[in-house]
Amino acid sequence: MKVKLLFAALAVALTAGLRMPEASACTNLIVGKKASKDGSVMVSYSADSHVLYGELYHYPAGKHAKGTMRKIVEWDTYKYLGEIPEAPETYNVIGNMNEHQVLIGESTWGGRKELHEPNGIMDYGSLIYVALQRSKTAREAIKVMTDLVEKYGYHSSGESFSIADKNEVWVLELIGKGKHEKGAVWVAIRIPDDAISGHANQARIQQIPFKDKANCMYSKDVVSFARKMGYFSGKDKDFSFQAAYNPYDATGLRGCEGRVFAFFNKFSKDAKQYENFILGKSDTPMPLYIKPDRKLSVGDVRDMMRDHYEGTCLDMTKDVGAGPYHVPYRWRPMTFVVDGKEYVNERAIATQQTGWVFVGQLRSELPDPIGGVLWFGTDDADMAVFTPIYCSVTEVPECYRQGNGDMLTFSWTSSFWIHNWVANMAYHKYSFMIEDIRKVQRELEGSYDAQLVPMADKKALELFGQDPAQATTFLNQFCALNSNAATARWKQLGEYLLVKYIDGNVKKEKDGKFLRDENGNTPMPNQPGYDEKYYRNIVEDTGDHLLIGPAN
Repeated sequence: MKVKLLFAALAVALTAGLRMPEASACTNLIVGKKASKDGSVMVSYSADSHVLYGELYHYPAGKHAKGTMRKIVEWDTYKYLGEIPEAPETYNVIGNMNEHQVLIGESTWGGRKELHEPNGIMDYGSLIYVALQRSKTAREAIKVMTDLVEKYGYHSSGESFSIADKNEVWVLELIGKGKHEKGAVWVAIRIPDDAISGHANQARIQQIPFKDKANCMYSKDVVSFARKMGYFSGKDKDFSFQAAYNPYDATGLRGCEGRVFAFFNKFSKDAKQYENFILGKSDTPMPLYIKPDRKLSVGDVRDMMRDHYEGTCLDMTKDVGAGPYHVPYRWRPMTFVVDGKEYVNERAIATQQTGWVFVGQLRSELPDPIGGVLWFGTDDADMAVFTPIYCSVTEVPECYRQGNGDMLTFSWTSSFWIHNWVANMAYHKYSFMIEDIRKVQRELEGSYDAQLVPMADKKALELFGQDPAQATTFLNQFCALNSNAATARWKQLGEYLLVKYIDGNVKKEKDGKFLRDENGNTPMPNQPGYDEKYYRNIVEDTGDHLLIGPAN
């Protein structure tokens, strides 16, 4: 599609919801083991939906008799789709990581709408959790997923999956064949160890290195099906999976590839060249992966999940839409109309409607039950606390437990609701409150990084050598203690913010305590008002209506 046509398609694509489905507009960031500071493989994921509750899923390990069937229930809708034979043995899964340090994330891109018609029972969510229960490596997970789709058919639209283990990470892109044929076409590319990658609701794999069997897998009909459907007519070497099955449009560039650009731009000075691509001014796409200028820590990836394009041409804190408190959020819908023209709000990595978010850290130098850490948080990643959940835990902390509240039921012990309470206060006075939020965020996450996780690693390793069950018991207790304590600390933060900023004022403080006068009364609070830019906007809008004379 020509660049000048991309933005002409913007209104139609966004209004129809074909490019950025709100229920599955997710972001994955990927770090190879030689691109990380500690030699771990890392994958992040945000489950962004206006109706997805933030809780931590758990599937216990099990042994299953021959003939046992497993029900397939669509992850998004809870609709019963069918049954498949259960595996003789299934592995413990906590969140999106299993006991063998296999991790899977995803982002939906939809793709060719004539291929959306389901031709089977395996939806993308079921593929993830079934594969996690049956796989010891990333390559094994890819085979499980693609074999299931081939045998039982596919029930979802186009998807990108991040599939990782402690040694390597792959991107698998897959789309069904609609009513034309059963199954799906797909390609999987291994991300080099010294590279970073990402995907965010847009297919990203271009040319396929068909002869590189060590680093590439694909369905035998990935090209022939595209030819059959009229999506491609050139030579195999020129075939692009993205161009055939998920052609770029304005939203695919600005709202989807833009998030990957933000990640690349943060860690590579060479990524600036792709700015024109996401703005629709260049036909040269970003690569699937790049080599960063420096190695990334788990803290770098957590912070990247809090990004709102700060420091780029899409910075959401700079335009008038940010208001006087520089709020990097825009409420939905994604588009708005002024004088007969339709405009789009930016879609950043951090977004208000996140259900839950994680950064998976896979460490090969430790035994699997200790090596895998799912840094898990709920609600908006920008204001979430990522708490460490080890991949071998068998008990879900109360604050993340399924059934502890839901989207229509508030709970004071639910991490999701406590974080939403704080975030929804902060959205209205962001530039002030985010400073207080960052302080507590750094306090908690800093203690995990510097002290608590290293201590837990050491203790769990000692117990593991004696009895693996003792190590699991210890890690269950460790993860529950820290997760529930973080939720309680966030509740204290919310109480503090409400007191400090009530009615638009700012209470006076010293050494972290609110001041009182000699009689125990509350001093007159500071009244900061708005910034100069906002006042100028008022004057431009109202003229002399509010004018009372020269300034004193």
